[in-house]
Amino acid sequence: MLLSELLQEDVVKIGMQATTKWEAIEELVDVLIAAHEIRMGDREDVISAVVARERSASTGLKYGLAVPHGACSCVREIVGVLGTSAAGVPFESVDDSLARLIVLLVIPKDSYQQHVRTLAGVARLATQAELRERLLSATDPQEIIAAVDEMEQR
Repeated sequence: MLLSELLQEDVVKIGMQATTKWEAIEELVDVLIAAHEIRMGDREDVISAVVARERSASTGLKYGLAVPHGACSCVREIVGVLGTSAAGVPFESVDDSLARLIVLLVIPKDSYQQHVRTLAGVARLATQAELRERLLSATDPQEIIAAVDEMEQR
């Protein structure tokens, strides 16, 4: 599954307020709840799944990207949210950069392996400097969605 297939306006958060990766996870899970992608009653399960995965190994990648994710039985299909942070969030990235682009994914527990390609695709997109610049300078969710869609079609 492509990132563009997961994104819609209500799951794009420009100007995240989080200052830690734990706050970032909660902030983005709350965006998924507001967008009705997950139920409020599943909030703690989702946060626990993502935090457990993050504690096992940081999902901070290169180029200011973090992809926190977790498997949860409360979703039947993968759901995701993209957040931008002007200040950046420490995610213990492999290149020591602050995460300015954070893509949180909640993956169905039964089909984790088949979504490894989605994770790889998200990571691959972030290696493109032009896309990172466009995402970070976007002022509204439509700009972010258009930029991701355009780059994935190349």
